Amino acid sequence: MSSGVAARRDAKKLVRSPSGLRMVPEHRAFGSPFGLEEPQWVPDKECPRCMQCDAKFDFITRKHHCRRCGKCFCDRCCSQKVSLRRMCFVDPVRQCAECALVSHKEAEFYDKQLKVLLSGATFHATFGNSEKSETVVCRLSNNQRYLFLDGDGHREIEIAHISTVQVLTDGFPPGEKDIHAYVGLRRSQPASEGGNTRATGMFLQYTVPGEEGVAQLKLTAGEDAHTSRRQAAAWLAAMHKAAKLLYESRDQ
Repeated sequence: MSSGVAARRDAKKLVRSPSGLRMVPEHRAFGSPFGLEEPQWVPDKECPRCMQCDAKFDFITRKHHCRRCGKCFCDRCCSQKVSLRRMCFVDPVRQCAECALVSHKEAEFYDKQLKVLLSGATFHATFGNSEKSETVVCRLSNNQRYLFLDGDGHREIEIAHISTVQVLTDGFPPGEKDIHAYVGLRRSQPASEGGNTRATGMFLQYTVPGEEGVAQLKLTAGEDAHTSRRQAAAWLAAMHKAAKLLYESRDQ
C-alpha cells in the first residue's frame, strides 16, 4: 500500500451538525465499520411530552434531544454529557440515561481494546486449507477498516467483510478446547468468561472483493515467549470485543 493511499484512508475533516462538532473521515468510504450514523431527531411537534417521564414541555420544562437515539427528553432525563466516539463527536454530547450507559461501556473499547488492536500481536497464521503456517504480525489499521497481516508478505482483510469470528480457548473444561463464536457475527459469551479459559487463537471467515466463495484464516498464538503470548491473548480478547461492537453496529 502506497503512502498516498494510506493518507487518503486516514484523512479527516471537521464538520458541524445540529448535535455538535464531529471529526469524520474525509471520504465516507473510509469510515470506521464501528461507527454509527447520527440519528434523525424526533420532530418537536411530535413530542409534546418527555419520552421518558412523560413530563409536559412548556416554557420552564424545555425539551432536549439525545444525540445518540434522537428522542425528546426533559432536562432531568437527558442531562448527561458523555463521549460518543462511535459518532466521531469531538466533545461529550447530551444523551439520555439509557444511551449514556451504553456509551460509557463502549468507551472502554476505545480507551483500551482499540489501542491493543492498533499495536498488533504476533501469531502463526494459516490461510484457507493450507497445512503450512507462517508467522505474521496482525494489527488493525489506523482507520479501523482493515486487518493488516505482515509476514512473508503483506495481506489486508476488510473488517466489514468478516462474516465469522471464532475465539479458540483452552482450559474449559480442562484438557479440552472451547470455542466462543460469532457465526455471522452473532452475540456470544466473551472468551474471558464462563470458566478458567485462555484465548489461544482465532478463526475468521471473510469475503474478498472480486473473488467467489468464503476465505478462511486461523490465527494461533505462539508458545515461544511469555510476553508475546500475553500480548497475543490481549489482542484476541480485544478482537472479540470488536466483533461484538461490529455486530451491534449492523444491528442498529
